[in-house]
Amino acid sequence: MTTAAEATQLEARVGHWYRMDDTYLVGREKLREYARAVQDYHPAHWDVAAAADLGYPDLVAPLTFTSTPGMTCNRRMFEEIVVGYDTWMQTEEVFEQHRPIVAGDELTIDVELTSVRRIAGRDLVTVTNTFTDTAGERVHTLHTTVVGVTAEDVDPAIKTAVHNAMMHDVNILAVGQSDTAYEKTVRPEGEVRISEGAFTRTPGTPSFDEVKVGDELPPHHARLSRGDLVNYSGVAGDANPIHWDEDIAKLAGLPDVIAHGMLTMGLGAGFASAWSGDPGAVTRYAVRLSAPAVVSAKEGADIEYSGRIKSLDPETRSGVVLVAAKSEGKKIFGLATMHVRFR
Repeated sequence: MTTAAEATQLEARVGHWYRMDDTYLVGREKLREYARAVQDYHPAHWDVAAAADLGYPDLVAPLTFTSTPGMTCNRRMFEEIVVGYDTWMQTEEVFEQHRPIVAGDELTIDVELTSVRRIAGRDLVTVTNTFTDTAGERVHTLHTTVVGVTAEDVDPAIKTAVHNAMMHDVNILAVGQSDTAYEKTVRPEGEVRISEGAFTRTPGTPSFDEVKVGDELPPHHARLSRGDLVNYSGVAGDANPIHWDEDIAKLAGLPDVIAHGMLTMGLGAGFASAWSGDPGAVTRYAVRLSAPAVVSAKEGADIEYSGRIKSLDPETRSGVVLVAAKSEGKKIFGLATMHVRFR
């Protein structure tokens, strides 16, 4: 377990910031590849003309797409800055869509340690990614919260098993292992310009006058196989073998291979945009994970998505939608909310 001194040391690192060396160029095929991995077949992710019909200059990124470059960018944070743990368990994600990301966007990505909290004997760490376009406007903010896991919580045999199973150029066991001298860097002072694109365009959603509190979204069932998990691992860059190796999953204390939390969130986002008609109409999507979706080799997994409108704001012509996800009778999402703009 982390000691009080170690916890204090980590808290002192809150505010640590760095910028990725290279920009991230959003490509059409990468968007289509990601949309396929999360089973999101909204035409605006696939067809330029369909995206244009909704007022976009090119293909629109699925709402959770930023998790892909975010995972790569966060490696340095968890390998060199947030030390004292052997691995991490994802617990919450918040996506803030200031304007929809589209193919052709060239994004600068900043990474910042924004919070360290101790709850029920566990350390919760939040890392924030901000995505800025070439015009200098922040277009997306992604907050990732994880729970720190120490060696006391894992089977020692898992290290050897993971080492033998991992692909080249990836070492998830490097988490928190840096022994280099620490030097804190913080975000430079300066104006932060948030894009207002999510609020200035007319969304392709139902009219605000046509929806009401309590309206339910048609339920949807998503099927996941081991093949889907392997595909998502490659597309999203999440190489953790608990998502594709049954023996390692059990060494980690799991009943079987589990779906990526981010994959279940991506499925949920696609479920909601299929109902609303416009993936770019979402301004905020927050998911707190409750339990993993277990994906057996023979049967796979079935995840049932449902939702209802929780509240409506006539001043902004927007609403809050509750999104629920269940697998084998268990809640996958503890709490998931989506803020949607209506016409």
